[in-house]
Amino acid sequence: MSKRVLPADFAEITSFAAVARMRSFRHAARDLGLAPSTLSHRVKALEVRLGTRLLHRTTRAVALTEAGERLLTELGPLLDGLDRALASAGLAGGEPVGKVRLAAPRLAIRTLVAPMLMKLADTCPGVMLDVRTVEHTANFVAEGFDLAIQRGGEISHDMVSVALGAPFVAAIVGAPSYFANRGRPQHPRDLTQHPCIGCLSGPGSSLYRWLFRKDEQEIVVDVSGPLITDDPDLMLAGALDGIGLWHGIDHLALPYLRDGRLERVLADWSPSSPGFFLCYAGGEALAPATRAVVDMLKNVART
Repeated sequence: MSKRVLPADFAEITSFAAVARMRSFRHAARDLGLAPSTLSHRVKALEVRLGTRLLHRTTRAVALTEAGERLLTELGPLLDGLDRALASAGLAGGEPVGKVRLAAPRLAIRTLVAPMLMKLADTCPGVMLDVRTVEHTANFVAEGFDLAIQRGGEISHDMVSVALGAPFVAAIVGAPSYFANRGRPQHPRDLTQHPCIGCLSGPGSSLYRWLFRKDEQEIVVDVSGPLITDDPDLMLAGALDGIGLWHGIDHLALPYLRDGRLERVLADWSPSSPGFFLCYAGGEALAPATRAVVDMLKNVART
């Protein structure tokens, strides 16, 4: 006779699923609002209840056992269906309610998310927006996010991608005081003689090589200077202070170009690149709260 397995506690199941999807007790505990010790106790209780190990734990990593993989595969559609059922009922007095998790780069948070917060709070008071700064994410759904803002629109076939605004156009800018002291570059290769603010970008945070394009010509310049950072606000501050030239994007530089605090050079060599795209899983209707955030972001992008 096979051993009878006692029904698992729902909290144990959801705790295991969160850890299994995020491959991290710490991240799952933060997402669920629990102490890591509580989360660990729940997962251990489920393993005892089932009589099998579900997770391999080390000080550095969490991995699924074969039994854990099978359980997560079976639980995934059930939990997703439960989320959709709850979300479909997630309307209080006709207004969307619930938590929406959004992953976005800092620049997108500044230019797209921040401008919509007050309107979202006013029109959808039942929605809690959980925003995390994520510069690059390979699989945001597996990481527990409902939405992600990413550079470029290339995504897997089962995802939806919506452009949030126009493509980015490069803008090489500097302070008037900088140009008064150093002169103006007339060609991209002249930048090797100018101090430039370096930008760390990409999944590996590599130093961005400045790209220029004009007609059929394309030139890549390796620049150097007194500052290297991955923080766009610090890059802008450095340019405004006159420490070097900044390779920014036109819609960020525009307010400072208008008031004269920055000046642009090499505009005829400025290429464009894909802008921000809002991404989410396709195939299912969005929860009301998620749809409200999507609509707000689209409205901000159109203004």
